[in-house]
Amino acid sequence: MNISFRFIGVMGSEYETVRDSRGSSFGRHRSLQVRAWCARASFNTRHRTLDHFSHSRHPALKPQRPSEAIVLVPSPKLGFPDRVAGGTASGKTTVCDMIIEQLHDQRVVLVNQDSFYHNLTKEELSRVHEYNFDHPDAFDTEKLLSCIEKLMQGQAVDIPNYDFKAHKNIFPARKVNPSDVVILEGILVFHDPRVRDLMNMKIFVDTDADVRLARRIGRDTVERGRDIKGVLDQYAKFVKPAFENFILPTKKYADIIIPRGGDNHVAIDLIVQHIHTKLGQHDLCKIYPNLYVIHSTFQIRGMHTLIRDAKTTKHDFIFYADRLIRLVVEQGLGHLPFKEKQVIAPTGSVYTGVEFCRRLCGVSVIRSGESMENALRACCKGVKIGKILIHREGDNGQQLIYHNLPKNISDRHVLLLDPVLGTGNSAVQAISLLLEKGVQEANIIFLNLISAPQGIHAVCKRFPRIKIVTSEIESGLNECFRVIPGMGEFGDRYFGTV
Repeated sequence: MNISFRFIGVMGSEYETVRDSRGSSFGRHRSLQVRAWCARASFNTRHRTLDHFSHSRHPALKPQRPSEAIVLVPSPKLGFPDRVAGGTASGKTTVCDMIIEQLHDQRVVLVNQDSFYHNLTKEELSRVHEYNFDHPDAFDTEKLLSCIEKLMQGQAVDIPNYDFKAHKNIFPARKVNPSDVVILEGILVFHDPRVRDLMNMKIFVDTDADVRLARRIGRDTVERGRDIKGVLDQYAKFVKPAFENFILPTKKYADIIIPRGGDNHVAIDLIVQHIHTKLGQHDLCKIYPNLYVIHSTFQIRGMHTLIRDAKTTKHDFIFYADRLIRLVVEQGLGHLPFKEKQVIAPTGSVYTGVEFCRRLCGVSVIRSGESMENALRACCKGVKIGKILIHREGDNGQQLIYHNLPKNISDRHVLLLDPVLGTGNSAVQAISLLLEKGVQEANIIFLNLISAPQGIHAVCKRFPRIKIVTSEIESGLNECFRVIPGMGEFGDRYFGTV
């Protein structure tokens, strides 16, 4: 099953401007020195996993970054691009670590934006301490885009292996295969709109500025052998300006902002649940939010197996088709408006529930749609049902032959019944007729047993406010415009006119 991609980004805010009561940035830095020294003793223990997922980091002369982002990019089979961004020491890596740990049942691959630094020239190497690794031009964004796009197309890629001592790519490159989820981590992944456009979810990790700066000083002095003055000088010269100019302005693109980073377990759990949900969706459900596929179970797959089997008897075909139709109808009714209602139970207690929408009718597309009428009547006592007959010869679905619709249909919610959505031509004709009769587009729910992608595109693009409810999405149409794998001629099999 092909699934569209989702891109999640998480970004932090470590490099917010730090000022004292007099508005002096340096004054605040000095006041943090004592706290930073106190934090150093416990830094290695508490933040041991900070760089766990960065395969190319080196303690020596590593470019200091104003912000990092982590992006999850799925393969076409899964398709969920995510990005996590934020300031250094804001907790992005911890957030990603927790996400990956909870996605243990999915294939997850990490790609670091660090790997896409440009190789430095001899002149740049001679003045490496003056090179701004926190500027967007320091990265080979074109190569980064190419790798991500290939992963999204299901192709394996070679990720550069950047050496932070030599400041150039070395061999061998790291081969990354398309996976369920791919995480892209980097300091400026929100900056380029082309990268942002690949994301389905962008996450910004927001941690207190004092905490982030203290972490940074502790990390660089304890793990990288730098002195506090050098850390603060680099912060003032490169890190803070880069944050203010390139990172902070992109915080507005974040879909989710996580306060406290990895300490926010509730936020992490919600993100993981969302990813799991998206991984289980069909591609088209991600494109069209008005498309609903009932949750598949072994019972449902078993019934589909029976009604698709050419050897299934008419009696069994009708029995299992009716069961599936009932499920689709119940699912469709769940999308109708309800209002709260209180009733008195036989025990004398008050029960707060809901009241069904009373302004409802069904419309079946003759003749296959008539097979769905009994299920609707069983669910909605006394429901009015209209009929539409469309000439389907040649699969053009353009010739309307007959219609008999309930009175005041313009004031009702309409369940349009047709077990098979193929090319979508007949469906478009039927929906157009309902709109001509004054039915609001948002009040139409189209119920199918199976739907072809071509038909879904045709209906959803033209009528984006109607809802489609189906039990399975098919592979497509054959050269004769028949749904495959399909069920054959549904009307003939159901009504015994083969």
